[in-house]
Amino acid sequence: MTLHKILKYVSIVIGVIGLILLGRILAEDGDAIEASADLQSSLLNPFMYVAYLVLLIVIALVFIFVIKGLFKGNIKNTLIAVGAFVAVIVIAYLVTDGSEMTLKDGDILSASSAHWISAGLVTFYILAGIAILAMFISGVKKLIR
Repeated sequence: MTLHKILKYVSIVIGVIGLILLGRILAEDGDAIEASADLQSSLLNPFMYVAYLVLLIVIALVFIFVIKGLFKGNIKNTLIAVGAFVAVIVIAYLVTDGSEMTLKDGDILSASSAHWISAGLVTFYILAGIAILAMFISGVKKLIR
């Protein structure tokens, strides 16, 4: 049996289980679910476990196929791309700073967490800028040809 057929059957089984669990949730009164912790755990926890299972399966498959693709393709280009991504993160971390802040709900965000959040945002801005620049350059090259 091919991997495609196996995954198709697994996805059908998980989908049916998810539909049954969703039907159980929809059959109950929303206010009753909010009021009862026992009802929440009996209805929502199995649904969450199915979601965790699906996430785990997806992450495992992505990991397997990425590793498989690494050994089939050019590992040098892959390592260069990963190195460039890490370099962007390091640059973003170095150009940002973090300071302790008080959140709206009164909790305190540590300086380290604020620094990593800022670095994440700057990383996103750098990568978005690179993507926009690449699209612009590609468009200009097509116009020139």
